[in-house]
Amino acid sequence: MNRRDALRSLSIAGGASLVASGGPAAGMLEAQSSSPAYAQAVKGTGPVKIRDIKTILTAPNRIRLVVVKVETTEPGLVGWGCATFTQRALVVETAIEKYLKPFLIGRNVDEIEDIWQSSYMSSYWRNGPVLFNAMSGVDIALWDIKGKRAGMPLYQLLGGKVRHGADCYFHASGASFQEVEENARRGMERGFRHIRVQVATPGYASYGARSTSPPAPGMEGEAIGPTNPRAIWESAPYVRMLPKFFEHMRSTLGEEVELLHDVHERVTLSEAITLCKALEPYRLFFLEDPFPPEDNEHFRLLRQQTSTPLAMGELFNTQHEYVPLIKDRLIDFIRIHISQIGGLSPARKVAALSEYFGVRTAWHGPGDASPVSHAAQLALELASYNFGVHEGSGFPKETQEVFVGSPEVKDGYMLAQERPGHGVEVDEKLAAKFPIPDGPPNFDYSWGTTRRRDGTVIRP
Repeated sequence: MNRRDALRSLSIAGGASLVASGGPAAGMLEAQSSSPAYAQAVKGTGPVKIRDIKTILTAPNRIRLVVVKVETTEPGLVGWGCATFTQRALVVETAIEKYLKPFLIGRNVDEIEDIWQSSYMSSYWRNGPVLFNAMSGVDIALWDIKGKRAGMPLYQLLGGKVRHGADCYFHASGASFQEVEENARRGMERGFRHIRVQVATPGYASYGARSTSPPAPGMEGEAIGPTNPRAIWESAPYVRMLPKFFEHMRSTLGEEVELLHDVHERVTLSEAITLCKALEPYRLFFLEDPFPPEDNEHFRLLRQQTSTPLAMGELFNTQHEYVPLIKDRLIDFIRIHISQIGGLSPARKVAALSEYFGVRTAWHGPGDASPVSHAAQLALELASYNFGVHEGSGFPKETQEVFVGSPEVKDGYMLAQERPGHGVEVDEKLAAKFPIPDGPPNFDYSWGTTRRRDGTVIRP
């Protein structure tokens, strides 16, 4: 043992003996632990366990939502999370109640990262949206509990604000250029600086806008299939129409407003290249989802051909899908859905990774993401330097009544509730008055029934 190590050992031993013998150090520790200031400082640091996990299915404003309530061994301390998978709500409920709940009862609520990792490993076959949405509900609820125990808004635990609010984008759609323009102006009048514009393709079924075409002739009463297509979509007319649409929108709405558009994966690689190059003069904030996740490699070719900003990711489940696009700088905005990838824990890692590669966040936040989900991603947006834009323009009246403390949207910004946790509580009695309807159709049948003229089903 050298001289330095010997002195260190003597110092540690001496301190230990003072405590053990009731010397000055012991008295100091005893006085410290009995002081009101110290008691306040360590309040909430004792072990708290998961006592129960409940799943709430509710559909205010006819939107099917899955909410998770994590109850703890500390009376009155609960956390709320969002596990919404609209088209498979009942399957997610089963995953939570039959699998995650018995696996997690008794766990320490502070062990958020380990709970996520062990839940992920608890299913040998993993990486799917059902498991990830179930995990997300628990994960967001645990972060809510941690914020409440700390007595801080969730954004404070994530590093504190770097902006006062999250810029939101407003959805404007219509059957004609003029109707979309009018709806966009309504958003601008409410203070929104970002507008997503979607218009019907004349004579065809459309995504994001009311269709102007009647169903194609077919056999009434027969199941829709390749020999009986009804809602018809063709990409070529859409690709020819869209540059004309943006010429109208930019010339009428002016240069200051940021315009966005969602292709929803409905074009080929060559059509996407043609479309993105044609849209360059209209300076889009971003063009979303030109390809399905199965065709991620197309972005490598598209990126070389256009300066139109690209956004992608709302259908992604795991890092195998989004990490290559981020690290190779093939997109400008990452659009993953926070409950789709497992909650706030993985989302904050994605945000940090994206910052190093110049990719901004634009988390997927449609109407079927509950106010709990929006509040959680808002906390991350307020604390992330590379935030881009927040999808959403507020919540309908009934939804706000069920989700007490829903984030406020003011002058185009979503603002956090300055309450511990993510700030949203669920009125369970009121939620029960908006049950998810029993029996079919209990999910959106339009996915899987839109087809090309020859009967081929399209994605998505």
